[in-house]
Amino acid sequence: MPKSTHSDQYRTLTALLVEARKSAGLTQQQVADRLGKPQSYVAKVEGNERRIDVVEFIALANALGVDPAATFNTLLARIDTPQP
Repeated sequence: MPKSTHSDQYRTLTALLVEARKSAGLTQQQVADRLGKPQSYVAKVEGNERRIDVVEFIALANALGVDPAATFNTLLARIDTPQP
């Protein structure tokens, strides 16, 4: 069984976060600054090298300027819908 950070579902999560960051017009450094973390933290999250928990997910969503609940619901819809 693959590590959860490398599952299709986890990659869907990180793709959603990258999409939200780019839609907000933010760089990894800007997100990191908002979180009080180094840029490498954001790079590792986006590169599937670092697993995030639900509290970190909420902090990331807030830093990206998106609603965590709505973002989570989008994730659920993408995971539940088979991708071609």
